[in-house]
Amino acid sequence: MRVSTRLASVLTGLALVLGGAAVVAPAAHADVNTCINLVERELRGGEAPEAVRAACYVGLSGARDECVAGLAESNMTHKTAVAACRAAAE
Repeated sequence: MRVSTRLASVLTGLALVLGGAAVVAPAAHADVNTCINLVERELRGGEAPEAVRAACYVGLSGARDECVAGLAESNMTHKTAVAACRAAAE
C-alpha cells in the first residue's frame, strides 16, 4: 500500500474515532492509553510520537491491521504492535 493511501486511511480512521469519542470517551481513552503505554514500554521511557498515537486511535476503531502497520512504520516490533493494537480494540 502506498504511503499516501495509508496516511489517508489513518487520518480518516482518526477523524471517525475522534468524532465518536464523545459518546464513549471514558472507556475509549483508557484503551488508547493502554496501547500507547505498551509502545512507550518498548521505547523504555520515551514518549510515543504522534504517529503511534494515531495508530492506536485507528486500532480503537477495530482496524487492527492498519494499527499494526502504523506501529510497524514507527519501528515497533511486531509483537508489541499486535499487543498494543489488541489492547486498543478491547
